[in-house]
Amino acid sequence: MGAFRDRFGRDSVRPFGQLNGALLRQAARAIGLGCTLLAWCSPALAVEGAKLPSLSIEAPVHPRPIAATCPLPKDVRLPEHGAQWAERDQSGADPLEVVPAIESDGLPSPQRQDLMLVVPPARPGGATDDAARRYPVVAKEQAAEALFAFHGSDATTVRIEQSGKPVLAYNFGAITNEKVPLTEHRRSRACYVHPVWGLNGEILTDDFPKDHYHHHGIFWTWPHVKIDGQQHDLWAGSTIAQRFDRWLFRRAGRVAAVLAVENGWYVGQKRVMRERVWIRVWRADETARCVDFDLTFIPEDRPIELWGAEGKSYGGFTMRFKPGPRNETLITVPQGKTSEDLPDTPLAWADFTSKFEGATQRSGAAVFVPPHHPDFPPTWLTRYYGPLCVGWPGVKSKTFSPGEPIRLSYRVWIHRAAVEPEDLAAAYADYEAAAKVRAVAPAP
Repeated sequence: MGAFRDRFGRDSVRPFGQLNGALLRQAARAIGLGCTLLAWCSPALAVEGAKLPSLSIEAPVHPRPIAATCPLPKDVRLPEHGAQWAERDQSGADPLEVVPAIESDGLPSPQRQDLMLVVPPARPGGATDDAARRYPVVAKEQAAEALFAFHGSDATTVRIEQSGKPVLAYNFGAITNEKVPLTEHRRSRACYVHPVWGLNGEILTDDFPKDHYHHHGIFWTWPHVKIDGQQHDLWAGSTIAQRFDRWLFRRAGRVAAVLAVENGWYVGQKRVMRERVWIRVWRADETARCVDFDLTFIPEDRPIELWGAEGKSYGGFTMRFKPGPRNETLITVPQGKTSEDLPDTPLAWADFTSKFEGATQRSGAAVFVPPHHPDFPPTWLTRYYGPLCVGWPGVKSKTFSPGEPIRLSYRVWIHRAAVEPEDLAAAYADYEAAAKVRAVAPAP
């Protein structure tokens, strides 16, 4: 596997001692304006244990932990090795991960930063529901020991592990199933996530299932892609295919692991769509793990029309499970537990629980759609044989202009055991609360 590179062709993790001249000039200007700015690597500005008067975390009052990614104020920069809570009992003083912000075109920003953190639950008898909690932040001079690690098992796959246990694998290269007939175009595919492991070590997802060879783990494809009057099927991959182009970013930390990649949709040798994917894998607690996906699609030099399957709506973000017995399998949606498949149904989320192969108990995962998603709530297709399909734009087509970014985001919430509808509603409320977490700086 080749080295990971950033958008400028450099190694994605720079040495901590390497200073950026433009950044130092920006710091000098900020200090001249009376602002407190923490540069990437300046010992004078990043003092171990020093509170940062320019930065605090504002979070809603919420009874559960909140895994949140929030932008840093434009006049504040943190070192790559980040910061931590000022109060020792806040998340055990775990560090806060610093990563590049995502630009509107899906590229990592060379200037703006995001902060990844897990906000602790509100204390009983603390702030009222109408008040926001604020936490000061402490600088760190050295990177905390990472819980996550990347492993490249071959020239096609990167596996993310937490504390030596596999979490998920991203297949950037072409994966071919030799058991699928040579005449079958669905025997190879790339640019998807599989396997996804549950918290008990069980594999949740399926790849090349006999009932649908073209289903593959967590993927994002459409059955109808129209370009210059010609229709293509990216869902089954006949005349159009996803291919890896380059790495954008990677970071393995203590709170999360982040992987970003640029792919293309190709008709023959011509790239017709740029695809930029960010995967943020959060540290698991005793009961669950969050994995956030941020997808950006940009048509190249001609309009592209997308739509889903007629009467069913599939086409878009999809998670294909490998369920156990039907009597051990349950799909739950906001309206409650279901007994039948749901075609073309508007939903904010859906959960798939089963007793997966080799497991001693039931477990599963839910797919959450954020309220800011286009046409919220989108229509879905849920099937008891395995797939949860977010259908967007659904059965009615949308045409996207060249150079116009299409931005979509989702959360996969992996749970260790079987859950009730109220547990899923609470986890979705955590996702909604994450959008209200802010990194704030005092007014100058």
